[in-house]
Amino acid sequence: MLVAVDCIIFGFDGEELKILLIKRGLEPEKGKWSLMGGFVQVNESLNAAANRVLLQLTGLDKVYMEQLHSFGEPARDPIERTISVTYFSLLDLTKYKQQLGPDFKAEWFPLKKMPTIIFDHSEMVKMARSKLKYKASLHPILFELLPEKFTIPQLQSLFEQVYDTEFDKRNFSRKILSTGLLLKLNEKDKGSSKKGAFYFKLDKKHYKANFHNILRFIPNPNELL
Repeated sequence: MLVAVDCIIFGFDGEELKILLIKRGLEPEKGKWSLMGGFVQVNESLNAAANRVLLQLTGLDKVYMEQLHSFGEPARDPIERTISVTYFSLLDLTKYKQQLGPDFKAEWFPLKKMPTIIFDHSEMVKMARSKLKYKASLHPILFELLPEKFTIPQLQSLFEQVYDTEFDKRNFSRKILSTGLLLKLNEKDKGSSKKGAFYFKLDKKHYKANFHNILRFIPNPNELL
């Protein structure tokens, strides 16, 4: 019996939530889109294996990564009995998109336009999306997908992508600012409009005390798992 790790890598480019896929280089299903994965080596832990896989593909180390679930249906791999331990990672795509390894034919896809992927990988992605929604209501993990400074429109776009819904622009801005989670900076992003939009950053010191305020305008987290 083999043990593998598969990495579900989410990225955000300021407009769309995306997923990183590779072209599979082995039979069966050679040449088809796949999550990035690999077998656990004899001398490494599961976490070490997942970090190695992520480093090989993206050139990144010490990014947000969390173990998700184990998939072990007997027929999930048609060649050999393989148990896969899945992880999901969150990246600021604008910061790391140039660091993709060239050997794996990796490509970012909008999550809403994800192509068909091999084996049970679509089930893994579905579970990762549900876990992301749930965790985002309790912890500041969505900010891992944003640069250190961001605009309210960028933050709204990210929330809409993650929760697959639309928020009223004025209400979202008013409610997110009322949470006390953001610090306004004296800088503007003028790339999207002549007037520009102020940059903000997460107030990490007060997030733990105020995170419950986010629950006022996102779906019930207990219904997301």
